[in-house]
Amino acid sequence: MSDFIFGSGSMWATRTDVAASTPLPFGILQEGSIDISFSNKPLYGQYQFPVAVGRGTAKVSGKAKFARIFGRQLNDILFGTTTAVGLLSIANNEVGVVPTTPFQVTVANAATFADDLGVFYSATGLPLTKVAATPAAGQYSVSAGGVYTFNTADTTKTVLISYSYTSTGTLSQQKTTVSNPLLGVQPTFQLMFNAGINGSVNTIKMLACVSNKFSLQTKLEDWMIPEIDFDCFCDASNNLMTYSTSE
Repeated sequence: MSDFIFGSGSMWATRTDVAASTPLPFGILQEGSIDISFSNKPLYGQYQFPVAVGRGTAKVSGKAKFARIFGRQLNDILFGTTTAVGLLSIANNEVGVVPTTPFQVTVANAATFADDLGVFYSATGLPLTKVAATPAAGQYSVSAGGVYTFNTADTTKTVLISYSYTSTGTLSQQKTTVSNPLLGVQPTFQLMFNAGINGSVNTIKMLACVSNKFSLQTKLEDWMIPEIDFDCFCDASNNLMTYSTSE
């Protein structure tokens, strides 16, 4: 069987510095790469071309571009902290009508309100100004409990309120707070890559990896394809990888 590869293949990452970690795939993988490079030192005499070449140090790096994001996986690969059940969500332009006294609008998710993200007039599209004290016309204030207070001049006007809040609906929802660890502290993971076509097999198992870059980029009328870069090194047994092919 010829050992051809077609398509992006599949990649999995499993954290190795914590016991019994959950393996997770790079969801909907778009591109994957593993690059192995060596530094060579040529030996020259009186002629133009070297008479010998010695191999020096080597470097192994790779990257993965994927479409589906798992919060637990990002933590396992990048940050190595702990995750909590919860989802930091955004309410964008939630509609509210300013009532008569006390001129207050309580947002729908007030119980788990987190951050104010601004208020606009629905009719004109103009923003209101946030203040800490009693608001004048065209101003508003907001409490930690998600209660927005307006001026009497804005009574009966429709406003669009944006804010963030925390949802704790399902166990699959992940929220991670990234702290500031000491230099040299990072999670390690094992990487499994598999690709082929029509039954051919090409599998690479990198035994120890650390991530050095994570990129998020959005684009109008297109999918966001995050990218993770990583470096590989030898494990405790001084082994780098296992490489297997069907030919």
